[in-house]
Amino acid sequence: MGWDDARARAALRAMFDAAVAAADPRAVLAAHLPPKPAGRCVVVGAGKSAALMAAALEAAWPDVKLSGVVVTRYEHAVPTQRIRVIEASHPVPDANSELAARALLDAVRGLTADDLVLALISGGGSALLALPAPGLILADKQEINRALLASGATIHEMNAVRKHLSAIKGGRLAQAAAPARVVTLAISDVPGDDPAVIASGPTVPDPTSFADARALLARYGITPSPQVEAVLAQAADETPKPGSLPHAEFHLIATPMMALRRAAEVARESGLAPLILGDALEGESRAIGTVLAGMARSVRAHGEPVAAPAVLLSGGETTVTILGGSAGRGGRNTEFLLALAVALGSAPGIWAAAGDTDGIDGTEDAAGAFVTPDTLARARALGFDARAVLDGHDSYTLFAALDDLIHTGPTLTNVNDLRAILIA
Repeated sequence: MGWDDARARAALRAMFDAAVAAADPRAVLAAHLPPKPAGRCVVVGAGKSAALMAAALEAAWPDVKLSGVVVTRYEHAVPTQRIRVIEASHPVPDANSELAARALLDAVRGLTADDLVLALISGGGSALLALPAPGLILADKQEINRALLASGATIHEMNAVRKHLSAIKGGRLAQAAAPARVVTLAISDVPGDDPAVIASGPTVPDPTSFADARALLARYGITPSPQVEAVLAQAADETPKPGSLPHAEFHLIATPMMALRRAAEVARESGLAPLILGDALEGESRAIGTVLAGMARSVRAHGEPVAAPAVLLSGGETTVTILGGSAGRGGRNTEFLLALAVALGSAPGIWAAAGDTDGIDGTEDAAGAFVTPDTLARARALGFDARAVLDGHDSYTLFAALDDLIHTGPTLTNVNDLRAILIA
């Protein structure tokens, strides 16, 4: 049975959907719960999956008296019975982000060693917990956040800065909960699954410093406001460092590699040989698109590094650097895909899909898009110059015109991006 457009698209979409399902907290959270506590059980959480994680916890522990509060992105709430849900803005925080951070800190104060704090953490939690450090207001954090998002900084770098402008990140939430036992259950959305980076590690010791944050802003040419500069200039009031939170523990319940392995299983069921290139690819979206196009061509021409029919799978988080001027619409996945299409140059027998597993690529309403062997030809027929669109960071507009966007709506989980290139 040969590969045509309909079959290739269906296989790629099945891989993406399976990867998302592998990170659904309703399927994975219960197996990671600790023993039920002798004292109180206070639940706190932040991230795009926080509300669904809270609902999954309530279903798993119907006989435990739960209290607490979680914060998630707007339109990501689900009904809960015992745990309060607040919605706030992402990727740039708003007033509700500050309100939520204060509510989480209030929830964990005054506990005893018999009490248990369950922290439900997932991607997006950093923007959703925006309690400014003393001397700052929310507008200061919003300004820095926007600059970082446009700078091309990695998520590790952005979160190193965010922690040092925050009164809750970088382990400060766990610090406030002492002496209660703090158990964090996390869904990773960051390359390398570093607990200190996921949602800026509110319950995890922070290995970075004020000096690191200053150096990162300098590296990306970001000039902070005088208020931010004053906070980062200090040496006192550092975030809790490794070894300083003995009452806190951390467990990953879903990761990008878990999702990639599930996508690989679906690929095999579809008659494709899967090759996982890694779960932590970083760099400029368009550069990654060019590199992976070269690999796909090699598979088709030489059967290396895998023989066709095959699919190249990868995860991680690429970046889009916007250098002056205004950009069009698009996220890192559609930018990657357009760069891939340009580099492939209408090569036959190659299809691709890429998307953010949270269902939202950047700030758009699509998770990602498809690339087909005739993407460039169809784009030209509609009057698009693909290279000019790529230079203008307007990939969403092109894929929308081609009706090739992938719409899932909020998936209520987040294990970063999934890229799949199918070579027939």
